[in-house]
Amino acid sequence: MARLQTLSINGKRLNQSIDDLAQIGQLSNGGICRLAFSSEDIQGRELVRRWMVEAGLSTCIDTAGNLIGRRNGRTNAPAIATGSHIDTVPCGGKFDGNLGVLAGIEVARTLQENNITLDHPFEVIVFADEEDTMVGGRAMAGTASLDAADYHRKDGRPIDECVNAAGGNWDQLSLSQRTRDDICAFVELHVEQGGVLETAQKQIGVVQGIVGMQRYQIHITGRPNHAGTTPMDQRQDALVAAAQVVLVVNRLGKRPPAQQVATVGALQVWPNADNIVPGQVQCSIDVRDLNQYVINDLIDDLKEELRLIAQNTGTQIEIVPQLNVAPSPAADHIQAVIAEVSINLGLSHMPMPSRAGHDALEMGRFTDMGMIFVPSAGGFSHSEVEYTTPEECINGANVLLETVLRLDRHYR
Repeated sequence: MARLQTLSINGKRLNQSIDDLAQIGQLSNGGICRLAFSSEDIQGRELVRRWMVEAGLSTCIDTAGNLIGRRNGRTNAPAIATGSHIDTVPCGGKFDGNLGVLAGIEVARTLQENNITLDHPFEVIVFADEEDTMVGGRAMAGTASLDAADYHRKDGRPIDECVNAAGGNWDQLSLSQRTRDDICAFVELHVEQGGVLETAQKQIGVVQGIVGMQRYQIHITGRPNHAGTTPMDQRQDALVAAAQVVLVVNRLGKRPPAQQVATVGALQVWPNADNIVPGQVQCSIDVRDLNQYVINDLIDDLKEELRLIAQNTGTQIEIVPQLNVAPSPAADHIQAVIAEVSINLGLSHMPMPSRAGHDALEMGRFTDMGMIFVPSAGGFSHSEVEYTTPEECINGANVLLETVLRLDRHYR
């Protein structure tokens, strides 16, 4: 495909915007704390809103608290949208989420400065509370619960009060829902948050989709007894059973085609004493893959393995579902455009899944979705040491710019 434009974003300005936003909520260790709906988050959103206006975008806040900047197109066709989030974990970095928002604004600035009007409207979206409830993205996709009691924020604040404080309207949350008639494509630029691109020495990740996720609690019941007087062949040791569960989960996660991941991330033992054979164990299991059938098969095999472990250890094992999120595949044609743009710009690229959740996951529920990854140094994210070079940020933003331009022609 021939190159459609010779435009480039202003890389110096983009990276200055990243640094400027990072001043809001900055911690003494260099990390960023801008929890969703906090005063720091509200301050950051106001700065981003001002930048949107300066870039020629009209702005509004929908009923879920999503901040939306919009540049009208030549037609009333559905919009091409981009964006991410600016809220952080308690000690996050300055790239997670922020790059996608600020690169979107930089695309708008570039269109404004070059007097380019797309056929489609162009939107930049700052999603509300990505790091906790994902209420913004879910409301836009129409998958959010309308009952405030269903949300349990880590800071304990009621979700309805939070959304209202951010300029939303909880009582009219359903009005935030969008459809394909509103948005024909959504493309999110994001730092990888892992080390795959860096290890492969690739500059751009073409995201194939966002993995589905299932979480379970495993309850193992044995029989507590004296650690000194109970012979080994008379024990019903819940921790021994749990150890076998951990190994089975690890083995299932590694089996071909080896794209899935499976993790035991939390373990609690009772009575948790030096001289008592453990009587109860509770552990968590997290399974992720792009293919729902792979997840289902893995869980089916796990349940059979749990049955055998219980039988061999004299314990009882119960598996309790906790979370079920379906995969969200990226649109094939958007993947192709991102790959072609990368080649056009002389950037190495590779296809890869996103094993972390993003706002694009929810957007993919109702419209064509794609994601662009750029490398994370050392694979670190959600940390003060999170780092993506200025050049890599520029590369990602330029890929986003040209992807938007090409999609504007694709959907004619």
